[in-house]
Amino acid sequence: MDILYFLVPLSIVVMGIMIWAVVWTVRSGQYDDLEGPAHRILMDDDDPRIPRPQGASTEPGDTPPEKQAKH
Repeated sequence: MDILYFLVPLSIVVMGIMIWAVVWTVRSGQYDDLEGPAHRILMDDDDPRIPRPQGASTEPGDTPPEKQAKH
């Protein structure tokens, strides 16, 4: 029975910390964009506004035609 005098206040303090943590995450905007990170992995990294150099390939792993002839 004596252990309850310790465990009940301890559980109330832990519950208060958990409620504070949830309130802090909501106020700091952690839950504002739930779908963005899931879609960000699917987005293309190439920015069409950045001009490519003259001999740049379009696909990673492509070799320019002038380098293929030298084999």
